[in-house]
Amino acid sequence: QVQLVESGGGLVQPGGSLRLSCVASGSIFSFYVMNWHRQAPGKQRELVATITSSGTANHTDSVKGRFTISRDNAKNTVYLQMSSLKPEDTAVYYCNANRRFWGREYDYWGQGTQVTVSS
Repeated sequence: QVQLVESGGGLVQPGGSLRLSCVASGSIFSFYVMNWHRQAPGKQRELVATITSSGTANHTDSVKGRFTISRDNAKNTVYLQMSSLKPEDTAVYYCNANRRFWGREYDYWGQGTQVTVSS
């Protein structure tokens, strides 16, 4: 029902910046908690940032002060602004939409976008 398409990944140097975007279609975007996850080779997928429908945001400790999640419900889009990038930020970044309603969970994932931080 919900399709998520990420964009904005690429190759950047340490200390650089990048903004990821995720556009949702097929459902009512404003109902969903939106998340960014990432997965590096040989590591578990981890939650990077989350934002509620009303705009309350949280970030994992390793990215606090460097990454900012935001959303624009009118555009059905969630963003991840990444600054002061480090090599350890290299991963595939996934957009995720989640909600619980009437006892059911609705969970959708994008296909991911590669972020590589290297000099």
